[in-house]
Amino acid sequence: MALNIVLVEPEIPQNTGNIARTCALTNTILHLVKPLGFSVEDKYLKRAGLDYWHLVEINYYENFKELIEKYPDKSFFYATTKGKNIYTNIEFTRDSFIVFGKETKGLPDNILDNNWDKTIKIPMKKQSKRSLNLANSVNIILFEALRQLNFPYLE
Repeated sequence: MALNIVLVEPEIPQNTGNIARTCALTNTILHLVKPLGFSVEDKYLKRAGLDYWHLVEINYYENFKELIEKYPDKSFFYATTKGKNIYTNIEFTRDSFIVFGKETKGLPDNILDNNWDKTIKIPMKKQSKRSLNLANSVNIILFEALRQLNFPYLE
């Protein structure tokens, strides 16, 4: 069992590369939901992931429904600036799925509409129209989940 990071329609190759690197070094599985805003052959994607690509398990899905249907009994949490719960108040399990949206728009309403009780957020300034970088947000929430689980399989 491993934690899972899901990127729904990521747009920026450097973010995905950095997230892949984090997943590789934390034994976390990366799930990418299409359409991707870049080619997986993209030089920026590969540069951001450096030489970690062979260390990360990556699964690709044509759409979010395909992912949900593959893991119907798993625990999903949806990261959004509009989230109901602060990420530190969630009890993560070893096989939790933490879902993030695209950099410019976040998660689409059709995903959030039925999952508001499972939405999580990172506290930020109230008046800001901006949010944290996707790779930074993934790291913050992932490492809280890992901390709660006593950093499984890590030194």
